[in-house]
Amino acid sequence: MDKHLNLVKLSVGSESVESLIDWQASYAQRWEDGLPRHVTRMWPKREAEILAGGSIYWVIKGLIQCRQSILRLEEVIGEDEIRRCAIVLDPEVHRTHTAPKRPFQGWRYLKAEDTPRDLPDGRESEDPLPTELSQALAEIGVI
Repeated sequence: MDKHLNLVKLSVGSESVESLIDWQASYAQRWEDGLPRHVTRMWPKREAEILAGGSIYWVIKGLIQCRQSILRLEEVIGEDEIRRCAIVLDPEVHRTHTAPKRPFQGWRYLKAEDTPRDLPDGRESEDPLPTELSQALAEIGVI
């Protein structure tokens, strides 16, 4: 049984997995190590479980479509002097089977047993199905 815990987060403004990757690549340049981060106000209380192999699953256009491994959590103090949590991510993006996810604010915990599986090797580079079709298939449990 898995002992890790994942996060799920809306990728606001992303039109596709590729647009998420492009945005992260340009944003990561502002960090000394060049790794992508998601900065949030809330620090996960279940940090140890997340750092035991967890990933962040990205919701794009109402569907979980990909994930990134979480490497570590770092404290970031903004110009407003508010403490925030930077979720430091592996730059490798793993496409997943799609799963519908209703809108929500912030991030949420996602148990390992509730996460969509990664796409099999060789399918990562396939053109994705249109969003509406993928969502309809996911809702009836086909993909």
